Amino acid sequence: MQKKYVVRLTNQEREELRGVVKKLKGTSQKVRRAQILLKADADGPNWTDRQIAEAFSCRTRTVEKIRQRLVERGFDDTLNGVERPHPPMEKLLSGAQEAQIIATRLGPPPKGYAHWTLRLLARKVVELEIVESVSHETVRRTLKKTA
Repeated sequence: MQKKYVVRLTNQEREELRGVVKKLKGTSQKVRRAQILLKADADGPNWTDRQIAEAFSCRTRTVEKIRQRLVERGFDDTLNGVERPHPPMEKLLSGAQEAQIIATRLGPPPKGYAHWTLRLLARKVVELEIVESVSHETVRRTLKKTA
């Protein structure tokens, strides 16, 4: 089957990829992308997507996407990955709100309670009008960051 995205590396790119693989320099994802690109090189080993996927324990779709990214976005973006401009989900609490939640947690619990629970703290934060509404899970994540 004819490949839609053919990987053709320059000598300089090949050397950089070999250096990443040899020294395991960078994240595990970067090393795997380097290994895949080296094996996919049409002027080199020219392995099939299935062979590459089996050799590096990934899906053939992963190999196809790496080929496509190299052709469409270039060598650096493919090897290093692209950082997201925005997180997948916006933050629910501002820094000031997080600080107030932490401060509330550090204070004494209400009368009749021996310690703060997440649900109790979430109710108290809404009662104090620090936030309009908040789940106990959001409170947990906020407190976990500081622990």
